[in-house]
Order: sequence, then C-alpha cells, then structure tokens
Amino acid sequence: MNVKLLSDYRRTSPEKLLKHNLFQTDRFFLDVYCLKAGQAQSAHVHADADKVYVVLEGHCSFTVGTDTAEHGVGAAVHCPAGEPHGVLNPGPEDARLLVVMTPPPRKLQ
Repeated sequence: MNVKLLSDYRRTSPEKLLKHNLFQTDRFFLDVYCLKAGQAQSAHVHADADKVYVVLEGHCSFTVGTDTAEHGVGAAVHCPAGEPHGVLNPGPEDARLLVVMTPPPRKLQ
C-alpha cells in the first residue's frame, strides 16, 4: 500500500510556489502546493484535463474563467477542462493546497 501523509508536505520556497507530487499515473496526479504570501500560479489552460484545488491551510484567491473569489480551509475549487484558471496567495500567512488533475498534462519529450 502506498500511503503519503499530507502533513509531511509543508516546505515552501522563497522564489515561487512549491509543488510536492504525492502520486502520478497516466490517469491523474495528486500534489500539495505550498505558497508563501504573494506567490501565485499564473492563469493557464488545460484543454483536456480537469483540476481541483482543495485548501488545506490559509486562504487563496482563485480565478476560473472570468470569476475570481477568495476561499479558505475546506473549500474545493473545480477548474473544468478548457477554462483558464490560476491561484494567488494574498497572505499574510502561507497557504497549502491539495491539487488533483485528471488526466495529467503530457510531458514534452
């Protein structure tokens, strides 16, 4: 059995948001994103993949399509395939997000 403890994934980076990969297959990935105040994942699009952000700690401003809203602990934000989406930690505290995407983006070779 492959088990990961979410509490083990807290490390941040002063330069940019840090992505900790827990699991990845051809069908999905599961990451923990750690964002210091002011860090963001710029708006981007996945043409054929859905993404969900779940707030574990702190709060973030999420953009999905033309909508932007702040959400805190316990919120799950769905980003449908084809919709621009991004996230910003406005601070002042750090934020941690559980992120699942299916299917995962293909790596360029």
